[in-house]
Amino acid sequence: MTRHANHKTRTLWLTGVLHAFTHLYQVALLPLYLRIQQDLKLSSVEQATLLVTVMGLAYFIPSYPLGALADRLSRKKLLAAGLAINSLGFVGLSFAPNYAWALASMVAAGFGGSFYHPAATALIARVFPEAKGRALGLVGIGASAGFCLGPIYCGWRAVMTGSWRAPVLEVGLLGLAAAALFAWLADEERSSNAECGTRTAEFEKNVSRPALAHERLFPTAALWVFFLATSFAFSLRDFAGSAMGTASSLFLQKARSFDPGATGLVLSGIFAASAISNPLFGHFSDRCRIRWLMVLLLASAALIALFPHVPISWMIPVLLAYGFFFIASYPINEAALMEAVHESVRGRVFGLFLTICGLVANLSHWLVGGWVEKLGPRVSAPESYFPLYTVLALMVVASLSALPFLHALRKREEEITPIIPTPQATIQPARDS
Repeated sequence: MTRHANHKTRTLWLTGVLHAFTHLYQVALLPLYLRIQQDLKLSSVEQATLLVTVMGLAYFIPSYPLGALADRLSRKKLLAAGLAINSLGFVGLSFAPNYAWALASMVAAGFGGSFYHPAATALIARVFPEAKGRALGLVGIGASAGFCLGPIYCGWRAVMTGSWRAPVLEVGLLGLAAAALFAWLADEERSSNAECGTRTAEFEKNVSRPALAHERLFPTAALWVFFLATSFAFSLRDFAGSAMGTASSLFLQKARSFDPGATGLVLSGIFAASAISNPLFGHFSDRCRIRWLMVLLLASAALIALFPHVPISWMIPVLLAYGFFFIASYPINEAALMEAVHESVRGRVFGLFLTICGLVANLSHWLVGGWVEKLGPRVSAPESYFPLYTVLALMVVASLSALPFLHALRKREEEITPIIPTPQATIQPARDS
């Protein structure tokens, strides 16, 4: 392996580490809600869950402008700065003397997290121009690790130290160290150009490409309608997925008498199997993307409805199965969306899609907290949570309404902008059925 290849591999794994921290922070507070409510003397658990909603809003709102920024500035520096800001938000939260300070810390943390996806995706695609899919799949393992380790570590440390502040401070400091390490060791994406140089220039000169079809995101009102309908429908899935973490945290602690450590361990089951299911179902979906989305979402909905009914010994297996199916739907629907729009607008389309789905999804933490708060004396009865999980399951089923709109978006786009085959094209696009 050449020295240049070593640098590329090191950048790949360092980007995966940043991915882990980005998503670890999104779930770190899930097992800590009740401790935070007690320590900050909040009047309701709804205020504690609002912290995660605020962080999510600050994470998704800047997605579109940061996508544009990542095309103009150093992606390596954006990634390092973003994780540093994200981490400092958690350090600030650990010292929060009051609720206002805690909210401000979550805004800072969410804003820092929003740097990651636009810059990281572009950086890895540039460093690995001939193996983008494999490289991004490897980086995705970081997300699975972060989602899984966040609730386990924070719940366990809260029990060990007797305080929710200790794990929050520790993950914040670890994130700062990771940001510094990335800034020191990672390469800028331009380093791959020196190796590819002439070959890349020759490839771009000789391979025929579709002409730039339009500068607007969508040239017709019909395409806008199909896109917005697709985004809103998938936001129902995202709402249910985000709500599952918060609802299950409160359900386990209030109705099943779990402590934060045990709660974190159970919640980690949602994410543990996704490192396997993401590449597995992504491969299967290359020939029938829409059909696999239907299978995954219907299986997920059934498991959501089942979860509060099972005995404690079955909770981790049910959550493992739920996460295995549910999280695998994300790369499939993202691939389908990218195939449905012209390549000249894919970055902006994905940024807008992420903003719409993220804003809706992150209302779930606050709204679920309010729902549980209104249970009053029935909060400790497991059957009181059955309607909540049923509603979440129905939202996942309702998200299937995105599929005909997504299919129509692709067909209408192909009519306006026919795909021009290239001599190098060997991979056939996925069928919509």
